Amino acid sequence: MPHITVYSTPICPYCVRAKDLLKRKGQTYNEIDVSDDTERAKMIEKAGGRRTVPQIFIGERHIGGFDDLAALDKAGELDALLAG
Repeated sequence: MPHITVYSTPICPYCVRAKDLLKRKGQTYNEIDVSDDTERAKMIEKAGGRRTVPQIFIGERHIGGFDDLAALDKAGELDALLAG
């Protein structure tokens, strides 16, 4: 099972939706709150300049935001990715 990282903020509804989807899939994840400017700067660098939250990484693969995660699920590709 690959390591999952979710960069988020406490008030972001898309962050909540992404974390709920991962929980429904039985996944645990490391959540990094980017309300702090230092953590946000790290996220932006790692995400190739993307500034919005959430930013989701499965292993070293940058998935993107909630819409990207949901699209992978709808296409039937998320389960295989989560299985490693």
